[in-house]
Amino acid sequence: MYRDFNNTTSDKKITSTGYEELISEDSKKIILKLLEENPKLETIFSQSEDIEHARKSLREWAMDHLRKHPVALDYYNGDITGREAFGALDWQDFATIRLLDYINHEGNEYEDLNLGGRIIINAPVRLLWLAIKEEKGGGTVDFFRDMLHLFRQFSGTKKRHLPDAKQVSEWMNRHPSGLDPEVIEQRKKNRDRIIRLFIKKIDAGDIQRRKYTFEPGMSFWDKYKKVLEWWNDHIFHLQFAARTPERLNRMLGRTLDEETMSTLLDAQDTGIPFFVNPYYLSLLNVHEDDNLHHSDHAIRDYVFVSKELVNEFGKIVAWEKEDVVEPGKPNAAGWILPHRRNIHRRYPEVAILIPDTTGRACGGLCVSCQRMYDFQDGHLNFDLEELKPVETWWERLPKLLNYFEEDAQLRDILITGGDALMSSDKSLQRILDEVYQMALRKKEANGIRPDGENFAEMQRIRLGTRLPVYLPQRITDSLIAILRNFKEKAARVGFKQFVIQTHFESAMEVTPEAANGIRKLVSAGWIVTNQLVFTAAASRRGHTAKLRKVLNDIGVLTYYTFTVKGYQENSFTFANNARAVQEQLEEKYIGEVPKKYHELIRKFPEHAEDMVENIESLRRICDIPFLSTDRNVMNLPGVGKSLTFRTIGITNDGRRILEFGFDHTRSHSPIINKMGKMTIIESKSIAGYLKRLEQMGEDLLDYRNVWGYSLGETEPRMPVYDYPENQMELTDEFTNLKV
Repeated sequence: MYRDFNNTTSDKKITSTGYEELISEDSKKIILKLLEENPKLETIFSQSEDIEHARKSLREWAMDHLRKHPVALDYYNGDITGREAFGALDWQDFATIRLLDYINHEGNEYEDLNLGGRIIINAPVRLLWLAIKEEKGGGTVDFFRDMLHLFRQFSGTKKRHLPDAKQVSEWMNRHPSGLDPEVIEQRKKNRDRIIRLFIKKIDAGDIQRRKYTFEPGMSFWDKYKKVLEWWNDHIFHLQFAARTPERLNRMLGRTLDEETMSTLLDAQDTGIPFFVNPYYLSLLNVHEDDNLHHSDHAIRDYVFVSKELVNEFGKIVAWEKEDVVEPGKPNAAGWILPHRRNIHRRYPEVAILIPDTTGRACGGLCVSCQRMYDFQDGHLNFDLEELKPVETWWERLPKLLNYFEEDAQLRDILITGGDALMSSDKSLQRILDEVYQMALRKKEANGIRPDGENFAEMQRIRLGTRLPVYLPQRITDSLIAILRNFKEKAARVGFKQFVIQTHFESAMEVTPEAANGIRKLVSAGWIVTNQLVFTAAASRRGHTAKLRKVLNDIGVLTYYTFTVKGYQENSFTFANNARAVQEQLEEKYIGEVPKKYHELIRKFPEHAEDMVENIESLRRICDIPFLSTDRNVMNLPGVGKSLTFRTIGITNDGRRILEFGFDHTRSHSPIINKMGKMTIIESKSIAGYLKRLEQMGEDLLDYRNVWGYSLGETEPRMPVYDYPENQMELTDEFTNLKV
């Protein structure tokens, strides 16, 4: 799905262009409309001797517009960049720049990992020429729809209508929260159904767990109360998780349709792991005719695998190329790492530690997981007994942490997996103790280094976890004591920021149990931040804005809104980058924090225990419904997080080709200067994305602007996420790096 222009593609097979293929009748109707609405376009194609002549005429037509808009011309030429210049572009400018970029990149070849790495040729003008002249060329309806909207925007006949705050609020109100009384009552009924099933299965001997048995002579209600007691134990949910489609269907009252069950059974046969705990299943709505219809789409798309994922499993490749590690050799970002499975790194300041504990598992399988390729070879799985740490892990851990200690730039450790909180209290305590000792040694080593040669000391620790969502029962008093005690002593050796980095996907996941878990984490002095994956279901109008508000209400700061990563395996849940830009400019804007309050928000991590009050106070001062402290971005191979892109091409089936630049607001590995731009071929057309929204009951008129968002610029990072200032002069040296 991406191609580095410096790489040769001569060893790749170029896919058939289909230029001789006749276009459909529906495509012909769109072309007729395109020509009727754009007489000049019809003139260009009728008077051009060949395709090259048509390209030149189209270019001149587009340049006529840019010459009248100097800012847009400078932006097109790359003479000015950034958010300010981006904000100065009008709606026609967007289309004009895209049309010129199409023409400039006509004939270029790109590796399409949606098609197994085959090379495709960017040829939008050729496809139009062949369709208009000969009614062939292989262009699909989705391609011609995209071109029709492009020329409507370019000609000025299609205007952009921006929603006001009232409209955004109305969209937000469409989406219920897991804290709404009606939803809470429905989940209690769901829990009741699942508990009754467990009682039946335990009585019949179909489920046997030594810890979870009934005493002889217990009445039904005694058994019910006992299971209700177990419900608050996270181990119970892990032990009784649905690991097969059949058990999942039973827990859902046998409400899954034949097509869904068929896909789930195919997934099981393919080897896709299956793990959904009872608590999370109780969040699913099984009554289609009630007021909550369509409310749990974002949750369902995390539980139920798609046919596309089933077809691709076993062939999935790593999206983030830095995650492909060979010990002793630099990864895609140039970093040399000590182990292929336990440490991942992209940026100078931070590296990821993935322990060999049950933290390599999760509380459930997220269908659009970025590490799905790791499930293919068993590096990530749900065999909790197999994943219990062995002694060799504890011998290796200090050596892995030496990597942080002896690196000149690392000051941020992200412990994830899997899921950091899937580790037992004992394992987590031991890991944190080792982190503390590492940080202490790194601090002491600076005491003997000359001025200007100091290494960065550890300032931030993050625990990546979805358990506040999947299994909030895991947030026990003993866990909170571990986190609180670690913070107290780690602060003495330089740590200043303590972060639980979680992943709520929907306001429907914010339940009373989850809210109580967040309250406990905040009370321990750790801030909680959220990273959202912008799936098609999560991209519905107002959905993400509502999630931001509900998370703020319970003391969570939003951190990133990520475009879905991956290739064809994630195409079902993919929401186009155009929609990410639209959400940023048309919905999230109502929660912008004015710059004069940025210093105030910078201090939030210093007073984590007061997060709820501080967020509410700032919202009240700014008169905004939520704090839009997240950035809409795509996590790119090698380049990192960015939404700085231009749409430079389009495939014959309407999938856009985007060229991304990197985020200039943060530091990168020096290799970034050699990487240049990164090209992404999206896995779904805009038309395909809108069809998916329509299936979820959305009014497509609400999304009519989405066709026109063909440019993006990365938002500046909110200061609440900045590193603390260093109190000493650090070395400029990079260690563990080979460019």
